Amino acid sequence: MQKSDVFQIKQVAEKMDVRAPDMTEIRLLANVSRGSAVHCTLQAGQTSLAGRHETIEEIWYCIEGQGDVWLKRDDAEREEEVIAGTCFTIPVGTHFQVRNSGSGPLCFVIVTMPPWPGEQEWVRVTDHWPTQ
Repeated sequence: MQKSDVFQIKQVAEKMDVRAPDMTEIRLLANVSRGSAVHCTLQAGQTSLAGRHETIEEIWYCIEGQGDVWLKRDDAEREEEVIAGTCFTIPVGTHFQVRNSGSGPLCFVIVTMPPWPGEQEWVRVTDHWPTQ
C-alpha cells in the first residue's frame, strides 16, 4: 500500500452510487473501521419510505433544501422541520422517515456507526407520511 492510499479523499459524485432501501439517493463518501459517511439526496416532492435500523446509529446533517423528519422510539415521537444547518440523530431501533417540502433537492451528510453493514440492516415500518 502506498502512503497516499492511507487517506480517503473524494468529491461527491453527480451520479448516485446506490438507492437506499428507503428510496433516497446515496453517494458514498468514506468508510473507516468505526463508521461510514454518505451524501444522501431526496428529490423535490419525494418522501422516503419509513424504516428503522437493527444495529447502527446515525447522525444526519442537512446541507441543502428544506423538508421534515419524523422520529419515533418507544413512547417518544417527534416531527421536525429540517433546513440547511439542521442536525439530528437516529438511535438504534428508531423509526424514521424524511420528506422534501421544498422545490429543490433535500441533501444530507449521514455518518453511520458502525459502518453500514448492508440492506439487511434496514427494516420497513409503517409510513408516517404517505409515499408515491
